Amino acid sequence: MSEDFIRFENVKKVYRTGEVELTALHDVSFSVARGEICVIVGESGAGKTTLLNILGGMDSLTEGRILVNGEEISAFDERRLTEYRRHDVGFVFQFYNLIPNLTALENVELAARLGRDALPAAEVLAQVGLHEREENFPAQLSGGEQQRVAIARALAKNPKLLLCDEPTGALDYETGKLILKLLQDCCREKGMTVVIITHNKALCAMADRVVRVKSGTIVSAEKQSVVTPVEELEW
Repeated sequence: MSEDFIRFENVKKVYRTGEVELTALHDVSFSVARGEICVIVGESGAGKTTLLNILGGMDSLTEGRILVNGEEISAFDERRLTEYRRHDVGFVFQFYNLIPNLTALENVELAARLGRDALPAAEVLAQVGLHEREENFPAQLSGGEQQRVAIARALAKNPKLLLCDEPTGALDYETGKLILKLLQDCCREKGMTVVIITHNKALCAMADRVVRVKSGTIVSAEKQSVVTPVEELEW
């Protein structure tokens, strides 16, 4: 469990538009061990999403290195990045991004086809409590049910790394806690490394490691000795 699974080394990201430069990240260095839940917390505009997008292979960095599972993903070419996104990473977004004309089961099956060691879609939907809803379309599901389909879709790929962008941001309190419990259980039961970005500081208590971001850099990155079960979180 102590092995570094993710390592950021002096990462910098600059966006350029014509002659205008915007530095989104600078001097970003931290690590996350295999099988940990890491919560990255900060206000809007702090650089959290940029950080997550680079880690997920959806954006490139300007300087520095990022290693995942011993490989320098920041040096990957486009083909290798595509393979990394397809096989190694699962994404859970705030607004679900389900395909509206596919059923819950079909949404999960579509993602499962991308993975090398994919899990059966129906089995994963049952694990997130949606066995009886697999033939429903997204419009027939509540927000919490749609987010559970989105998590099942990510899990069906059987990824090594699960990235979650404000996964409870569009949900009510009780549904949000159900989703976080599901993420915490997935991490513990499957040994998956889970990274959650959020502006909700209350979520820090559920994490093995907390990374605080402000103005594009890391304020602190700490391993927590006490982890709170999601059921006991309040915000």
